[in-house]
Amino acid sequence: MPRYAASVQYDGSHFFGWQMLKTGLPTVQAAVEGAFSKVANHPVSVICAGRTDARVHGCNQIIHFDTDAVRTERGWAYGANANLPDEVAVNWVKPVSDDFHARFSALWRRYRYVVYNHPIRPAHLCKGLTWNYRPLDVERMKEAAEFLVGEHDFTSYRAIQCQAKNPVRHVTRLDISRHGPLIVIDVQANAFLHHMIRNFAGVLMAVGCGKREPGWAKEVLEARDRTQGGVTASPCGLYFVDAGYDKVFGLPACESSPHFIAPLIPL
Repeated sequence: MPRYAASVQYDGSHFFGWQMLKTGLPTVQAAVEGAFSKVANHPVSVICAGRTDARVHGCNQIIHFDTDAVRTERGWAYGANANLPDEVAVNWVKPVSDDFHARFSALWRRYRYVVYNHPIRPAHLCKGLTWNYRPLDVERMKEAAEFLVGEHDFTSYRAIQCQAKNPVRHVTRLDISRHGPLIVIDVQANAFLHHMIRNFAGVLMAVGCGKREPGWAKEVLEARDRTQGGVTASPCGLYFVDAGYDKVFGLPACESSPHFIAPLIPL
């Protein structure tokens, strides 16, 4: 059957992650498959670039699905959006070659973790930000982040229940920037381990508030022991923002995201 790629954005606050659950609890995958199935008039299964946990958000989650239903690109996108809950939207849909795979064709994935650094908790976007009331020193956080760039065994930065067979990942960028009360941790890698970025954020915020020294990030890395890694940060401020593919597939470029920080920093 013909194959389509699509981009999905979602507010994960009320979802139990991306992946379909046997318990029937609401997931993003279930919502997306249900919407496309109604448009196709037959059951549709989707594969994503990177599964996200409960309460984690997505801006440009890439998926693919196969169908013999004939619809225009606009028809797929607008039809799906008409059948999706308010917290989920399809950005675009386009036909791709049969050798495209949302997960296995991805060359890299990118996430952004957004911290609201202010003494008073935010009333707006409270589920879209992680609040840290302690003053955070971004320069100290940047110094610590340098130890995490490159190819490493990230056992200390993954969840104990992580099922990945290989803990080695290649982090190609880890940028940290402040924009008023917002601190953005921008991470790109070939792939990620379970809770990897949230554990990065936990260590970096501990360094930023002066609780730990920047070199602690390296000590945790070299320990290869999750119990040495400190607190796992909240999922609320985490966004899957992009995935990279060979240009031969012709996927549309991603806009800067999430939208509320788009004017502040480019993608």
